Amino acid sequence: MISWYSRVSSLYTPLTRVNVDYILKLKCFGAWHGVTDADTLRSVASAFNRSFCCGINVSAVTCNPRDLRRGEREQYDVFELGDFKLGGGATLRGAKLAYKTWGTLNEDSSNAILYPTWYSGKHWDNDWLIGPGMGLDPRKYFIIVPNMLGNGLSSSPSNFPPPYNQARFPKVTVEDNVRAQHKLVTENFEISKLKLVIGWSMGAGQTFQWAVSYPDMVERILPFCGSARTSPHNIVFLEGVKAALTADSSFEEGWYKELPMKGLRAAARVYAGWGFSQAFYWHEVWRELGYTSLEDFLVGYWESFFLDQRDPNNLLLMLWSWQNNNIGLTCGFGGNVEKALASIKAKAIVMSAERDLYFPSEDEKYEVGFIPSAELRIIPGVWGHFAGSGLNPTDTEFIDHAVKDLLAT
Repeated sequence: MISWYSRVSSLYTPLTRVNVDYILKLKCFGAWHGVTDADTLRSVASAFNRSFCCGINVSAVTCNPRDLRRGEREQYDVFELGDFKLGGGATLRGAKLAYKTWGTLNEDSSNAILYPTWYSGKHWDNDWLIGPGMGLDPRKYFIIVPNMLGNGLSSSPSNFPPPYNQARFPKVTVEDNVRAQHKLVTENFEISKLKLVIGWSMGAGQTFQWAVSYPDMVERILPFCGSARTSPHNIVFLEGVKAALTADSSFEEGWYKELPMKGLRAAARVYAGWGFSQAFYWHEVWRELGYTSLEDFLVGYWESFFLDQRDPNNLLLMLWSWQNNNIGLTCGFGGNVEKALASIKAKAIVMSAERDLYFPSEDEKYEVGFIPSAELRIIPGVWGHFAGSGLNPTDTEFIDHAVKDLLAT
C-alpha cells in the first residue's frame, strides 16, 4: 500500500475549479493501476480527504465510459443558473443546468470541448463517442456534456416548482440553451475558448448556434445529422409526434398525475418511421440489434426508447425548441440564415447521413455553402438519422475519424 499511496501522491494537484466526482476519479485511478478491490479503494479514500481526491489529475488516467456501471455514468453535477431570463420574456427563477465532464482542464484552459445533448437524450447517451484513443479522448481534452433545458435533468417541466411546473413551463429556444451553456463554460470553468463544439441532431442545432452567438470563442464545430434551421418538412414530422403525445386522454392538457403511456407508445410508433431509412427496414437491419421480428423491434427498441424516463411535457418542450430552431433569428441577422452562416469563423466539418429523413444531405450541402471554412462529409449506409446515435460501429468509426481530422487542424 505504501507504494500505491506514493503513486497517488505523485498525481496530487491543488483543488481546482473543475468539479468531477471524486469516487469516479478514484475508480479510474484504481483501474489505471490495476487496483479494483473496493476495500483498497476505500482505504485510499479515507487516507486522503475529499479535496485531495478531487484534485487527482485524471487527464493521465485512461477513463473509459464503457468500463463504468450505468449508475456511475449517470452521475452529474449541477450549475446554478440563478434567475435565468428566456428569450420569450419569462424568467426561470432558480434555474439549473445539469452537466457531466470527462478529463481535466489544462493550465491555460485550451483543451475544452463542448458536446451538448439531443432531443430527449441525457449526458450518458453521448458516451459512445468519448473514450481513450478516440477523437474525444479524456486523456487529452476536458469534455463538457451539458444537458438541454427540458431533458428532465436540467430545469424541466417535470422537475420545476410551481408556478412554472408541468404544462406552465415556458418555451425555451435553442439560443436559450446555448446562453445557459455559455454561463456554465465562462462562469463555472472560466473558459474563454472552446477547442470544439460538437453535437448530433438537436445537439447539431446547438453547435451551429454556438458558432453564430460566440464566433470568437469557438475554434471548431462538428455538427452531425442536424441543421442550422429546422425545415418545414421536419416541422411536419414533429407535429405527428406532438399529436401522438397529446391525443392520450390521460394527458389532461399536460396536468397528468401519471405518465400517459398510450401517448408515449404512439409517439414511439411515429418516430419509428423516421429514425431509420427505408432501406434499413427493407433489409431488416434491425436484426443486427438482436430483434427477431419487425414488431419485436417496434416494441423492444422504439417503445422502450420512449418509456425510458421520458416525460411528455419535457418532450413537447424540446419539440418546440426543435421546431423553432433558426440561427437567422440571432440578434443582428434579421432572420437571414445565410447571413448568420456566413458569420461563422470556426473551422467546420458538417456531417449528414446519406439517408437521413430528418436532415437530408441536400439541406446540409446548402448550409455548408455559406460557411467560410467548412467541409461536408456524408455518412454512408442505411441507418438514416440514427447513424449519428452510436448504434452502428461502422458509422461511429466514420464520425470519430472526422473528429480526429478536425482536431488535427
